[in-house]
Amino acid sequence: MIRPLDCSAGKTGPTLTVDAARLRAIAVARPVVEEQRLALDDAVGRVLSGAVFAAADLPPFDNSAMDGYALRRGDLAGAGPWTLIATDRIAAGDGRAAALAQGRAARIFTGAPIPAGADAVVMQEDVIPAGGRITLSHRPASGQNIRRRGEDLAAGAQALAAGVVLTPQRLALLAGCGLSAAVVRRRVRVAILATGNELTEPGRPLAHGQIYNSNRVLLRSTLARLPWVELTDLGIVPDDRAIIRATIRRAAGAHDVVISSGGVSAGEEDHILDALRREAAELDVLKVAIRPGKPLTVGRLGQALYFGLPGNPYAAAITFAQIAQPALRRVAGLTEEPDTWLPGVAGFTYLRKTGRREYLPVRWDRRDAMGRPVLERLGQGASASLSPLALAMGIAVIPPELSQVLPGAPLHVTCLLE
Repeated sequence: MIRPLDCSAGKTGPTLTVDAARLRAIAVARPVVEEQRLALDDAVGRVLSGAVFAAADLPPFDNSAMDGYALRRGDLAGAGPWTLIATDRIAAGDGRAAALAQGRAARIFTGAPIPAGADAVVMQEDVIPAGGRITLSHRPASGQNIRRRGEDLAAGAQALAAGVVLTPQRLALLAGCGLSAAVVRRRVRVAILATGNELTEPGRPLAHGQIYNSNRVLLRSTLARLPWVELTDLGIVPDDRAIIRATIRRAAGAHDVVISSGGVSAGEEDHILDALRREAAELDVLKVAIRPGKPLTVGRLGQALYFGLPGNPYAAAITFAQIAQPALRRVAGLTEEPDTWLPGVAGFTYLRKTGRREYLPVRWDRRDAMGRPVLERLGQGASASLSPLALAMGIAVIPPELSQVLPGAPLHVTCLLE
């Protein structure tokens, strides 16, 4: 860990690999512990706080998986075809304690309880009904078309583990277990801010030397899509040491995570590091072997996790996705990490310096003989570029030791399209 007094020297300390920086960021992330009880209708996308166990068997009784006829296999003696008397009709929701007499079959519908004594259900398409009787030619297997009590979940079995996102499918499982509410972790309180006198908000006229604050839109729209985040937008903070220091102090006191963009270099007008030093921040990540992505700062500011992202838009997007977002998931208490990487092959030539893992925006409109997308590089890799990322279908990763990429070279790519 790099202690506060080291911050004033700029980007000191060892250069970390992307994986090492990500692990350090996750290590210093502290999960929120406060809980909320929400109705299932309000809990979609939230993080389950504790494991949930089935209070009863699911399904709660043996039931038919098909429309057809319930019968006793023992009544099908000798060689077929066989004829049975169909004496009863059992529909879904039938509350009777029905029993099947020897030599009889019962008309039954999907979801209806299996009558006592029956050990198979024959699909209606496999019988010939006539005059209150049915005839069949093929002997069903034991338990055929019967959904057994507890075969989905037995009473007392774990339905969901702690730390999972409550997707619609998982909420349906909880509802099937009879639950009307779920206990979730509270939302992660995240503050975002951008620093720089050169920034102005979109829609306003640009003065000479100014640019629009695209990072705010990038971060805000990305975080707004996460149901487990409660977002505060602090806007643009001018390049003033006192204002920056006061802003990040207040943000850290009221939020779990503070994310700034810009101002984390060691230049004369980059005041974030100085403010962090004066606020006794503990910084765990200062130098990362990533392209784009220099500079980047990760650490703790009081009780808050702090991320200082680069000011250049593409660099901010990559460092957020590769390092900040996994740590954010840890703060939220999430235990699952999505794996979005796919195999692809290069459709371009690229000569590069080694030493840093590089992320390239790519598109594809064809696949090779193995079905892998053939990737076409977008842009020239400038960290300030916006259009290549906007047009990209995915992001390809170049290993740090690779000095050249030739057509046909295998690459990993993460898809950006939904």
